[in-house]
Amino acid sequence: MAEPHFAFVFPIEGMDTNTFIQEIHAKANRFTPFDIEIRCATMNKDIFLDYYHLLLVPDKGYSNVVKLHDILYSGILSEHLRLDVDFIPHMGIANARDPVRVKAWADHWNQKDFCISGKIDALTVVDYNNLVINDLEEVKLS
Repeated sequence: MAEPHFAFVFPIEGMDTNTFIQEIHAKANRFTPFDIEIRCATMNKDIFLDYYHLLLVPDKGYSNVVKLHDILYSGILSEHLRLDVDFIPHMGIANARDPVRVKAWADHWNQKDFCISGKIDALTVVDYNNLVINDLEEVKLS
């Protein structure tokens, strides 16, 4: 199981790992660390599977996550950008096939005054094969 995280770039096949890591380093140098605060939950329908996801979405830092995502997908990664899938900055925390159940979970979270805060100061490049995640390299934001 993965640690809580924001996915900035989704799985890419057919690219040399070293080339990919070099590109992430080059793009990360254009961005500085930033704070996030998560104060709400929402649900999202998976376009590939018959699941609904419960997502924690940042209030503070939302635009920085979107901008970093866009910077990472410029250059050699641009041909891998999925334009048929909305990019919603989030941490996924649960899923189910029943949308009513997931909506109830979101409502439960949103009835509370919560704040999850943190800082994004690095990106971790991972390898995901056979349901196993291996960290390859940590890339600091400038």
